[in-house]
Amino acid sequence: MPANLSPEYMAAEQRFKAARATREKLEALEEMLSTIPKHKGTEKMQGDIKRRISKLRSEAQKKGGAAHALPLYHIDKEGAGQVALVGAPNVGKSLLVKKLTRAQPEVADYPFTTRLPTPGMMVFENVQFQLLDLPPLSEEFMESWVPTLVRQADVAVLVVDLSAADLLEEVENTRALMEKHRIVLGPPPAAGLEPGWVSKRTLLAANKAELPDADDNFIALKDLFGDRYAMLAVSAETGSGLDEFRRAVFDLMGVVRVFTKAPGKKPELDAPYVLRRGSTALNAAEHVHKDFAAQLKFARIWGHTRFDGQMVQRDYVLEDGDIIELHI
Repeated sequence: MPANLSPEYMAAEQRFKAARATREKLEALEEMLSTIPKHKGTEKMQGDIKRRISKLRSEAQKKGGAAHALPLYHIDKEGAGQVALVGAPNVGKSLLVKKLTRAQPEVADYPFTTRLPTPGMMVFENVQFQLLDLPPLSEEFMESWVPTLVRQADVAVLVVDLSAADLLEEVENTRALMEKHRIVLGPPPAAGLEPGWVSKRTLLAANKAELPDADDNFIALKDLFGDRYAMLAVSAETGSGLDEFRRAVFDLMGVVRVFTKAPGKKPELDAPYVLRRGSTALNAAEHVHKDFAAQLKFARIWGHTRFDGQMVQRDYVLEDGDIIELHI
């Protein structure tokens, strides 16, 4: 099976080959792992990248000392996906993360309170997503490593302040700052991306919806950016819209939850397999056990779009919430 490597992967591989410092090599390898297509044809490549990452981390820990340790901003991915929160100073990213997770980022009413990334796990029904509270983006100052974490994240949330006098300019400035680092927030341009560029599926979260004029400002936002972003008005202060935020992140992530059952037994509903949207019964078999895929004859499906227990072939495209019974 061909690997079909993306331009983003190829650019990261070139950075890895040119890197000399351990930190630079790790950053490039992690980007390679996050951008490589996930299918059977790249399994060996994914394993090789993971082994190289593990080896470099071990070497860094053995050498010890600040010069060789992993950078303070390094965050391991956890859960069903990683979400980078980006935005201008004082838009309320830290309070959002605090309300949506058990993390305790510092929250204050002065700019640049956040200096290091703060991860927290957000629960949506039966899955968890990792939110990253990042330092603010500003023309005056931006931590040099922030774009690296945005690149590595699965999706981005562009947080804006609905009470800001320069609200529309705030959105454009944030987009422009990311594009200086070859990151497009939202869909790629019609002409496609040049080598080294990435586009991130992006939710625009309009925060501080409880303040005066927020409704009118949100309408203006939708008029200008509604064709580019999924958009949601929220209030981290009151909790309004946070349930919708969880659902919107799940939808943006582009995944489905699939449950398994053994023939003649009840389904295992405790922890779903989280697969990319468009995954097939064969892909599910690969996740359950590598040998299942080669031996899979057919599957039976329980779900919203099929009769209970209906037999389907290996190329059946799974829907969110499907229960699958594999027959080998």
